[in-house]
Amino acid sequence: MGNSDVRRLDREIRQTQKKLEAVRRGEWWPLTGSERRAMARALAGGGYRAARGRSTSRAEQQIETTGSAAETRLTAELTALHSERQRLITEAARERAANKSSRWF
Repeated sequence: MGNSDVRRLDREIRQTQKKLEAVRRGEWWPLTGSERRAMARALAGGGYRAARGRSTSRAEQQIETTGSAAETRLTAELTALHSERQRLITEAARERAANKSSRWF
């Protein structure tokens, strides 16, 4: 568990943070395929209802629900990456401490 693993996790953490910020801004690129389909369905349904002069509240609610689900997913992923990074750092420190204590001089 070397420094390269921590660097890899740091890179993944930065990417996930960028995705989370993009989702909060309402961008679609970080969404999964199913989330994109749900957004497209809601937009199409809302546009259809708006064109006929009806309420679009259900479509708006679906868009908000999908966005918050993506935000929750990315937040959980970020938390998991942070805990994995901390585990690697703790493990490396434990190995260093064991190596130091095993010396006899």
